Amino acid sequence: FWNFIGEMIWSPSTNFVLVSVPLFLLMGEVMLRAGLSERLYRALNIWMGRLPGGLLHTNIISCGVFSAVAGSSVATAATMGSVALPYFEKSHYPPKLVLGSLAAGGALGNLIPPGITFIIYGLITETSVGALYLAAVGPSILVVALFTAVILYYSYRLKLHGDEASRAITWKHRIASLSDLVPTALLITLVLGTIYAGWATPTESAALGVAGSLVLALADRKLKWRMLSESMKATARTTSMIALILFGAYFLNYILSSLGIPQMLAKFLTGLPFPGWVIMLVIIGFYLALGTFMEGMSMVITTIPLLFPVVTALGYDPIWFGVVITMLVEIAMISPPDGTVLYVLQGMRRQPGPITDVFAGVLPFMFVYMLAIIVLMVFPAIALWLPAYLM
Repeated sequence: FWNFIGEMIWSPSTNFVLVSVPLFLLMGEVMLRAGLSERLYRALNIWMGRLPGGLLHTNIISCGVFSAVAGSSVATAATMGSVALPYFEKSHYPPKLVLGSLAAGGALGNLIPPGITFIIYGLITETSVGALYLAAVGPSILVVALFTAVILYYSYRLKLHGDEASRAITWKHRIASLSDLVPTALLITLVLGTIYAGWATPTESAALGVAGSLVLALADRKLKWRMLSESMKATARTTSMIALILFGAYFLNYILSSLGIPQMLAKFLTGLPFPGWVIMLVIIGFYLALGTFMEGMSMVITTIPLLFPVVTALGYDPIWFGVVITMLVEIAMISPPDGTVLYVLQGMRRQPGPITDVFAGVLPFMFVYMLAIIVLMVFPAIALWLPAYLM
């Protein structure tokens, strides 16, 4: 028995794709400690600050850009929250909207490639991670656009005009600020460009990303032994947590498969006198409810072995479902009362206030995230056209 358990745990751990998880996490940790996020936020604020609700737009866009090198919602929210919150001190922005926009921006961390959830989903379901990354492009743009629409709505409603200081910035200064975007842009191009061009697998691009982040930190004179040590320790802690959950899921998957439960469930649900989209809505509702009290990654790893056969039996594309699942994970990360990102931001507040500020602030963004899933159900090509075109 113990030999069998050891073999069952060891076999998935030798999958080459799994190596990309700690590598992407390490890249994000190095970027955080190298201070490149501060330069990113400052440069984007110069361009976005003049819009109605300027700093709120900067929150969303900077989180979206940082997500492309972080791969984690918590890392994105913690990093950009530490940079952004000082900008809002003594400002005219409502605290609820500030915290809500940062939480929503953090919830892009897994959806925008190279999100870790795509790797785990691809590993469990044997779906191409590269195809999942391609499929996430359209939905990511959709969600960012919806978040921007929410900010514009509240900006006009609350009369949150653009910052006067940003309006006074000359075009010469704006163009000069683009230099602060170059390091992050280079790293994104190195990581995602090599995947989309077919030059590297996700694992190889993750290794390139780590090397690139170290070079950028060295060029900025931030590469110190202590910084590297802290980055590796943080990466090891997160990777260990994910690995333990993943190995537990493989054990659960074996038990469920041995009992034939996924097959019986798929046969039962597909035999119901309801169209497939109704059953799919029930599955989405199940995940939304689960996300209010269960951590997102655990939610996916423990339920995918059970529900994936059901979804494929209903005729839905595994790549499409991977994007939807990742969006549901992100909603779980910002769902009161247990959303991890919400508590991360609450702990970073310089001015004391109740956690309900974060809860109330994130609700409009959470609802439009749900709307994006409905749009994706009606128009699945938003996710599927790019993988079909490039692969």
